[in-house]
Amino acid sequence: MNTDVLVVGAGPTGLALALDLARRGVSALVVEKAEGLFPGSRGKGIQPRTMEVLDDFGVLDAVRAAGAPYPVGMIWQDGERAGEHRLFEAGEPTESEPFQGPWMVPQWRTQEILFTRLRELGGEVAFGRELVGIAQDADGVTARFASGAPVRARYAVASDGGRSAVRRALGIGMTGETVDPQPMLVADVRLTGLDRENCHVFPPTGDQGFMAAWPLPGTEDFQLIAQFEEGTVPDLSLDGIRKLVATRSHLAADAVTEVRWASDFRPRAAMADRFRQGRVFLAGDAAHVHSPAGGQGLNTSVQDAYNLGWKLAAVLRGEADAALLDSYEEERLPNAAAMLGLSTGVHRGEVRRGEATAQLGLGYRGCSLAVETRTDAAEGALQAGDRAPDGVRGGVRLFDAFRGPHWTLVAVGTDLPDLPGYSLHGVRIPPYEAYGTGLFLVRPDGYVGWAGASAEGLAKYAARVGA
Repeated sequence: MNTDVLVVGAGPTGLALALDLARRGVSALVVEKAEGLFPGSRGKGIQPRTMEVLDDFGVLDAVRAAGAPYPVGMIWQDGERAGEHRLFEAGEPTESEPFQGPWMVPQWRTQEILFTRLRELGGEVAFGRELVGIAQDADGVTARFASGAPVRARYAVASDGGRSAVRRALGIGMTGETVDPQPMLVADVRLTGLDRENCHVFPPTGDQGFMAAWPLPGTEDFQLIAQFEEGTVPDLSLDGIRKLVATRSHLAADAVTEVRWASDFRPRAAMADRFRQGRVFLAGDAAHVHSPAGGQGLNTSVQDAYNLGWKLAAVLRGEADAALLDSYEEERLPNAAAMLGLSTGVHRGEVRRGEATAQLGLGYRGCSLAVETRTDAAEGALQAGDRAPDGVRGGVRLFDAFRGPHWTLVAVGTDLPDLPGYSLHGVRIPPYEAYGTGLFLVRPDGYVGWAGASAEGLAKYAARVGA
């Protein structure tokens, strides 16, 4: 079988990438070792920047309907409510940043929403396809599987998780550290005796680690999280989890009526030594593994896909030179490294969840695709490489103008230039403080690629990047 892009792994990263490629008319095949989508709630926090991506993908309404804001934490002590704790510092939505604070959706539900949208766009996932080998040459990639025919693709993307078979087959190293030697349990359970308006936190006592129960919106489940002493192997059975709950809370063992999914892990932070080898790219957990404490893993992974999708499409359609693909590692590796440091800091209690974890401040200033031609841009002004803000001016909502797989040229307080031969989507708005004045060419992933006071150099840049 032949395809343009082989995507290995049907987690949030692989589904987001395949969806992005599908809406650009690129042939992509997603293969998944398991027989179905991941069943657990693990990555349940969707950060504001990812909400903007999901808006662009056309699934924001479904995500909103499936989730809810994070509840206030209720701290329990000796069976009594001892006080409240807000886990996140979130401001009020603004015109330029319409989403504030994380949105809680179980990971399995996020994946269902992305999968449904992918199928609406004509895409599909081949389940039960375990990759056992991958080779590449000057023209493409050949993947072999435990069963079934091999697949030939022009490019391949490893989105197959922290134990990535593709990464291991390529011999790409993973460098990192153990964030916390104490093992963690995470499980989706049904239980009685706790309200669903709060996250219930049971602080550590004696030799017992902490435990927390998060009500998962749109379900009858709670996500149970518990920490254990180093060297312990958590018991993931129904009896084991019942004993855990009875030992660490005021609830009786039979309050746990069902265990729907359970897993254990050791929090770690690790990053692949590189994100690309020839025609194969690493994305998501295959490229970087986070502690879950900062709520950054799934979100950074979706951002990888959002960055790579438009670049692959531009090269495959012959709109840009293959050199454009070099910018993926250039842009994403430093951002992943920063998010790894942030996640680790949150886990260790050194960093408060808030503005940094929202990912709205991430950008690509100084990278090769960020071309700033103004020499007099005011300090603090929007520049090439920055996230393009939302806002409504002159009857135009900017996020509505950006939505879709196209580039958008925004003329702020000036006229749109005439660029013969280019089909840029252009909008003209009056002066807007979030932008200043000038011309801003906004990439398909919502970042300013080029900025200038006039159109000089714009056509050359647009040709280079496939705009």
